[in-house]
Amino acid sequence: MSRINKNVILALLTLTSSAFLLFQLYYYKHYLSAKNGTGLSKSKGSRIGFDSTQWRAVKKFIVLTSSQNVPVFLIDPLILELINKDFEQVKNTSHGSTSECKFFCVPRDFTTFALRYHLWKNEEGWFRIAENMGFQCLKIESKDPRLDGIDSLSGTEIPLHYICRLANHAIHLVVFHERSGNYLWHGHLRLKGHMDRKFVPFRKLQFGRYPGAFDRPELQQITIDGLEILIPKDPVHFLEEIPRSRFIECRYKEARAFFQQYLDDNTVEAMAFRKNAKELLQLAAKTLKKLGVQFWLSSGTCLGWYRQCNIITYSKDVDLGIFIQDYKSDIISAFQDVGLPLKHKFGKVEDSLELSFQGKDDIKLDIFFFYEETDHMWNGGTQAKTGKKFKYLFPKFTLCWTEFVDMKVHVPCETTEYIEANYGNNEQYVL
Repeated sequence: MSRINKNVILALLTLTSSAFLLFQLYYYKHYLSAKNGTGLSKSKGSRIGFDSTQWRAVKKFIVLTSSQNVPVFLIDPLILELINKDFEQVKNTSHGSTSECKFFCVPRDFTTFALRYHLWKNEEGWFRIAENMGFQCLKIESKDPRLDGIDSLSGTEIPLHYICRLANHAIHLVVFHERSGNYLWHGHLRLKGHMDRKFVPFRKLQFGRYPGAFDRPELQQITIDGLEILIPKDPVHFLEEIPRSRFIECRYKEARAFFQQYLDDNTVEAMAFRKNAKELLQLAAKTLKKLGVQFWLSSGTCLGWYRQCNIITYSKDVDLGIFIQDYKSDIISAFQDVGLPLKHKFGKVEDSLELSFQGKDDIKLDIFFFYEETDHMWNGGTQAKTGKKFKYLFPKFTLCWTEFVDMKVHVPCETTEYIEANYGNNEQYVL
């Protein structure tokens, strides 16, 4: 009798356990999976597409970063373009109201987010937790270029990119660093010798082919595909920045070598000139930005950046270049309105235009307009005393961002060729 009772009790326990397990499976399928968007895409009450590998990877990444207070925001160009097409509707979408996965479920290898590094408090802890959640992560570091001008700190490494893979989808986390010109910078994604070059298809990455510079974006929170994320408040502006974001550093090593051969001028007069020239450049940049006119450092100002990472103290002017197609008819009045009267105007809009404005303490602002031909560019010059005209030829060039006297400004990307066209092939380019 005792043995029968034991068997009956064991059978009852087994039956009870089985019933409880079936209840758990039913509850998960019909309640939790619908709530979390992980049910079958065509089952009753489920949401379409939320079982995709991409969506699951992004969701897990969002859960990870939110739980660790990692301040990431979406910069993926493809998804930002999709959001921008129906921005007003996306902004008004509430959490849980989405029935179809339209953004994060688009087939692709990567989803790209960004991080402002100075706001990140627990880097190493986050990295370990990511791996515990199933991500395989690769961390790319390199020297901090902000310290290249400081011998004792040069060579200090900083994180530039994280790539975290889950199944066959990867999250590319671009690390943005603050720069003194009040902008954000990210570094080049360069793999070191020991790294697995087949970890992900690196050539398909949309950030990291070269360093980039961006305006500091204002962010806003939205809900897409049932996930709360941050994106740039002005996605159009951010998307426009991406193809024009390439950044090149000042050549600190060469600048130090230059000053070892030619002593820097640190007299009171030289320091005063550099201060006034910087203020004039800042005023010119502000005025041209208001007009929507793109410019770059040219002539002696560009040489100062290229050769010594600073303003040449004996140049006595600030030189800028502007493409003639960006000329605005109110450019002269705009500079006069900020206290810079016109000193000289040479040439015409259709031929060899050059403007010169008078700054304080006898410092001039010279603006050279560049004209494009089939295989070269050129700008005109006029001798003030004789009126004799010159034509200066340059190989075609594109524009890159750089940092100069604590400002984010443009220089020709092909800087060496540009400098040589101006000053010849001289190793030190001594004026």
